[in-house]
Amino acid sequence: MLGAWLTRGLVMAVVHAAAMTLLAKWSVFHPTGQTLFTSLAIAVLVGVAALWSAIDGWRGLRDRGRAWFIASLVAGVCSGILYVIGRAIFVDQTGVSELGAALTGGAAFSALLVLVPAGLGLFVGGRIRRPAEDADADSEPEPDDEDEDGTGSRSGELELPPSPTPREEKPPAEKPKPSPVSRQAANRARRRPTVAGRSPAPRNR
Repeated sequence: MLGAWLTRGLVMAVVHAAAMTLLAKWSVFHPTGQTLFTSLAIAVLVGVAALWSAIDGWRGLRDRGRAWFIASLVAGVCSGILYVIGRAIFVDQTGVSELGAALTGGAAFSALLVLVPAGLGLFVGGRIRRPAEDADADSEPEPDDEDEDGTGSRSGELELPPSPTPREEKPPAEKPKPSPVSRQAANRARRRPTVAGRSPAPRNR
């Protein structure tokens, strides 16, 4: 992020300062023919910002909007300082008195010449990039949806739960057979007559 806006801001500041210095130099030798040269210089400045930002939008640069916004502010301030230095060296030896105007009106104009075409370029670059992304997304096969246990079953298919394992049924417990002695005692009790109101007395063996 830091390198993105710093690089763009400094490069655009150098380009703007060079263009304004050339305009000042041209106005000295051709005071009446400035319209065409000024239009060409503005077109070049707008084209550079728009093309660079469109490439950033097409590449999908992270935080490109913020990077170009900060870069426009940096370009406006730095281009004003560089313009005063370049004009003092190559044109008419301008002093520090021109620095105030360059850092106010000149810096604001340079910042707008960077910010407006950069916003347009980011919009166009993003619109160009979206159809390509959609085509790539359509061409890629859809990955299989994996379950929580990692079995990899596809979405849309109904997966039946595993059938429970049948339990082994235990055979019913057999009733204990009565012994022959108990059978004989039961038969004797049935055969013995009983008196009304009295229970049969046990027989002594």
